[in-house]
Amino acid sequence: MPQFIYRGRGAQGELQRGQIEAATQDAAADLLIRQGIIPLEIREGKAKVAGVDLKDLFKSNIPLEALVIFCRQLFSLTKAGVPLLRSIKGLGQSASHPLMKSTLESVVVELTNGKSLSAAMKQHPRVFSELFVSMIQVGENTGRLDESLLQLAQYYEQEMETRRRIKSAMRYPMFVITAIMIAMAVLNIKVIPQFASMFGRFGVDLPLPTRILIGTSNFFVHYWPLMIGAIGLTWIGIKVWRQTPAGSEKWDKWRLKVPVVGGIVNRAQLSRFSRTFSLMIRAGVPLNQAIQMSAEALGNRYLETRLIEMKNGIEGGSSIASTASQSGVFTPLVLQMIAVGEETGQVDDLLLEASDFYDREVDYDLKTLTARIEPILLLVVAIMVLILALGIFLPMWSLLDVARGV
Repeated sequence: MPQFIYRGRGAQGELQRGQIEAATQDAAADLLIRQGIIPLEIREGKAKVAGVDLKDLFKSNIPLEALVIFCRQLFSLTKAGVPLLRSIKGLGQSASHPLMKSTLESVVVELTNGKSLSAAMKQHPRVFSELFVSMIQVGENTGRLDESLLQLAQYYEQEMETRRRIKSAMRYPMFVITAIMIAMAVLNIKVIPQFASMFGRFGVDLPLPTRILIGTSNFFVHYWPLMIGAIGLTWIGIKVWRQTPAGSEKWDKWRLKVPVVGGIVNRAQLSRFSRTFSLMIRAGVPLNQAIQMSAEALGNRYLETRLIEMKNGIEGGSSIASTASQSGVFTPLVLQMIAVGEETGQVDDLLLEASDFYDREVDYDLKTLTARIEPILLLVVAIMVLILALGIFLPMWSLLDVARGV
């Protein structure tokens, strides 16, 4: 449905701006009048280019820390009985993140116009995900909004902890790789050209490793702007490709297959799915909708596609355990937990236990990740040193032979 950008006056005469979905411009005007807004200007928003939105390349989503703080604060205010509109307005005024601040101000306007909190949040997907909006909607429908906010806060806190552990484990390998790249740049720019000029003066036949080093150095020195441009274009090309459905699915599948790291990513995704699925079932979300939202919350298109197929199988009358087995993405532990939970009616509890199990496995893998990556890093350094040694010392021995002959 088309999006229309409007400017109008509210019931108190205040100027209001925003977006509204409607079939036509006249329909948008009718909707605004029903909401108590007198439209001054209505124009159709620009449609996105199918498949790829170049603006999305440089957009950043809200950090998890801001979401955790928002959920905790709104939970406390809601539990204390503070009216929702007043709570959101106060949180918007005190928010430190610019995107969160502007979003909450827009949510206040939409709440004033009579929309529900979930409907207002749904207009801001950069801040509030489908999972977040669905949990808020469940809380509104059941009258337990404070419990939904607390569950969301705990969920995002767990996500923050997992990301923190991954960043901590990858710090040392990234430092070593950066040091290797800096060393290679210095060698190509400063060291190898000096040896190349010395070998050129003597006119000796250079061995293959030396010719490779000199050729690499000459390309690095004379064509470095081209290299930087190629790297930039490659980065943009990968980002654009990843925005396409096929590219996103292939990229996410590759992430799960990367040696050493892929297994950790896979278990972390399974833990996230198990926790989200359990959270949805406990909140009273229908089973097929819970699978849909849990799949979308993973942020992995490959797993999401497999899980959507699982949802379609359940809607066709198959059991959860059989469709989960056919999807081919779950480990035997999760399959066993789902089967037992389906028989006992405690799928949420068993999935939560499976999630805790995977969290412990991921934690152990991250602690030993550095020890497993070190041999690979040592091999890379050894190959680099061997190439440099052969490229520099072999022609020097030839020079010594020439000097002795003289």
